[in-house]
Parts: sequence; C-alpha cells; structure tokens
Amino acid sequence: MTTEDVKKIVLDIIADVAPDEELDGLNEGESLRDQLDLDSMDFLDIVMELRKRHKVEVPSEDYPQLATLNSCVEYLTPKFA
Repeated sequence: MTTEDVKKIVLDIIADVAPDEELDGLNEGESLRDQLDLDSMDFLDIVMELRKRHKVEVPSEDYPQLATLNSCVEYLTPKFA
C-alpha cells in the first residue's frame, strides 16, 4: 500500500468522524486537532475506526505519532504492509 493510499484512508476516516470539517487545503505538517477542531473523543473515534475497518492497532503510547497527517501516514504505512 502506498503512502497516498494510507493518506486517503486517514482522510476518509476523518471525513466520517468529523463530517462538517473541510479537509481540502489541510496543512499536512500541522496538528490535525488544531486545524479541524477535533476533541479527544473524535481522535479516539479515528483510532477505533482504524481498528474496526482495517484491523490496525494503535497503542495509546503511540497516539502522539498521529498528530499530523504526515505523521499519521509515516506511522501507519508500515502497519498496512
């Protein structure tokens, strides 16, 4: 799976968790929570959807690695291999 595939997966999940948020023009290196006004429950929903849809486990100690779109893709790409 390519990094673009993983990015699309992450964006699709965010679109479902926060349907009112505009995802076009995201700064991929900036905090998703700050850009999209995501709260901690939204973030946990994203992690749960990764597990439910794609069987990807993200331990709580790794949550900081999901802060930006770039870091999400970097962290998750090997898990989809």
